[in-house]
Amino acid sequence: MTYHELDSVVVARDLPTHGLRAGDLGAVVAVHPGDALEVEFVRVSGQTQALVTLAPADVRPIGEYDLIAVRPCPPSSFLPE
Repeated sequence: MTYHELDSVVVARDLPTHGLRAGDLGAVVAVHPGDALEVEFVRVSGQTQALVTLAPADVRPIGEYDLIAVRPCPPSSFLPE
């Protein structure tokens, strides 16, 4: 699968150091040479939870039957509050 900037994606595995769980929704903000993706995950408040460089295998496209859910999430240690 080829991803482009502004594509919505779902993280395929837990990323506990970033406070992310498999199934969290993110947006591709940059596609780097070699297929690395910069993906931003945002809280409902609009604050960035994490900005992570991932491989295409770490994400999947959103599916027709995916459901968006809300859960509490600790602040990321990588971003200022």
